[in-house]
Amino acid sequence: MWRLEPRSEPSLRMQVLTPVLAVVLTLILGAILFAALGKNPVAAMRIIFVDPLLDSYARTELLVKGSPLVLIAVGLAVGFRAGVWNIGAEGQFIMGAVAASAVALALYDQPAVWLLPAMGVAGAAAGFLWAMIPAWLKIRFSANEILVSLMLVYVAQQFLIAMVSGPLRDPQGFNFPLSRTFHDSAVLPIVIEGTRVHVGVFITLFVAGLAFFMMRNHVVGFRIRLMGDAPRAARFAGVRPGAIVVTCMGLSGALAGLAGMFEAAGPAQQLAPSLPIGYGFTAIIVAFLGRLDPVGILLAGLVMALTYVGGETAQYSLGIPAAANETFRGMLLFALLSVNILVHYRLVPARRRTAR
Repeated sequence: MWRLEPRSEPSLRMQVLTPVLAVVLTLILGAILFAALGKNPVAAMRIIFVDPLLDSYARTELLVKGSPLVLIAVGLAVGFRAGVWNIGAEGQFIMGAVAASAVALALYDQPAVWLLPAMGVAGAAAGFLWAMIPAWLKIRFSANEILVSLMLVYVAQQFLIAMVSGPLRDPQGFNFPLSRTFHDSAVLPIVIEGTRVHVGVFITLFVAGLAFFMMRNHVVGFRIRLMGDAPRAARFAGVRPGAIVVTCMGLSGALAGLAGMFEAAGPAQQLAPSLPIGYGFTAIIVAFLGRLDPVGILLAGLVMALTYVGGETAQYSLGIPAAANETFRGMLLFALLSVNILVHYRLVPARRRTAR
């Protein structure tokens, strides 16, 4: 009855509407999922998407959960605009947390005002260096950065376990794989009393603003966009693909590492094997849901943070498995990819063929 017809040019209206359609489609699919699990879908959707907005403390938690998602997604979006696909932000997040924690624990007995900046530099540098592995392999051997960066996530996870089980383990922790709790000087300051909103939230907003300016008004952003839209034209214009790969991978890795530092020195206040909770992978959904634009990513980060805050509440109140919440978030990516086809194609009635 219907067929897809190519558009002469991408539809700007559908570029705006498809994220909304994807969220609506995800709500429908999520309701079916929760009903299949024997849960009340209406109650589940209310707890996940409505109740956090009505509670003052839950609203502040949206900022805490959304901050690392936005920070990582902004870095990933820059690379995605250039056709550089860093899928290993989770590993860079972990390495940033490990490096920042190592600095905090090594200087545990020397509290100083410069400790937090040193942790931030260490976290960003660790994420940058971890991202340089797939970047170098891509430039030197044309290795696929998607596969290499993804495989390095599992290396980073094992490295984290080795660190908290060995050099960074709490000497008074009864052999549990945990570091000691950070000193007060190594914990991010709280900016809203009675909540967990820390200074990293405002740094994230500042970084998003810088990314917005860079992509729209700076020559680096122009070269990145040109490389993604017209690679051959970019080469003729003197843009070096290797430099773009290093820039995009390095930026996304550094921001992911900084997000890892924020998580370790913020809500967690220690290093533990449970620190990575999928922010690096979820940020990919946030980047695409936000249309690879820093402003859109801010809104998408808050939407995704709702699924974390509300999903945790639904686990306790309705007994929804944690895996169901992960599946629900994954549905959003598939829904977005499905409706995104409407940007380049339109649905038109199929013409019936008449018999001669």
